[in-house]
Amino acid sequence: MTSTHLETARRGPALLDCGVVAGFLFPVASFAQAFTRTGFDLRRHALSSLDLGDLGWLQIANFALTGLLACAFAIGIWRASLPGLAGKVGPILIGVYGVAMVGGGAFTPDPALGWPVGAPEGIPDHLSTHSMLHNVVGATSFFTLMLAGLVFSRAFPSRGWTVHCLVNSLATFVITVPPWGDDSASLRFAAGAILISSWLAALAWRLRTR
Repeated sequence: MTSTHLETARRGPALLDCGVVAGFLFPVASFAQAFTRTGFDLRRHALSSLDLGDLGWLQIANFALTGLLACAFAIGIWRASLPGLAGKVGPILIGVYGVAMVGGGAFTPDPALGWPVGAPEGIPDHLSTHSMLHNVVGATSFFTLMLAGLVFSRAFPSRGWTVHCLVNSLATFVITVPPWGDDSASLRFAAGAILISSWLAALAWRLRTR
């Protein structure tokens, strides 16, 4: 094996490892901030609103790094040459998720509900452009991984894996898409973030160890 081929062989698993890191990074870093930043209340404030405030750069970096890792993971999936839709559409969906996560850091939501500390109570009557874009890329990140769960459900000859993918996508859809009450929105989307992130890590680990 030439040095070029050896480097290529090493790079493949490393790209798949990026998916494992991305799956753990976003929820761990987000919840670490949610329970330590003064004035933040997960029952009222969305994890994405951690973009705001003096330490908002931490969540912005979390979004950006998670997104870049997911894009690297998408390249790893493409190189893995999976059969069927998983090999053709799967890398695109994961790549779109990665770009959307980078956008989640680039476009910040508006201050609301007393966060960050000193912000008005209540929700703004009119959303700013960057807040609307934040909502668009946020919805995109959820929908792409819900759809990816369906696409990758038959990627491996395992009934358990198929059930895991389908249940995860369905559960994420149920808790994030229907018009539940606004008073539970932040908790529901936090749960949804855990579901899609854990699925991403599971997919990466499955590919890494197959």
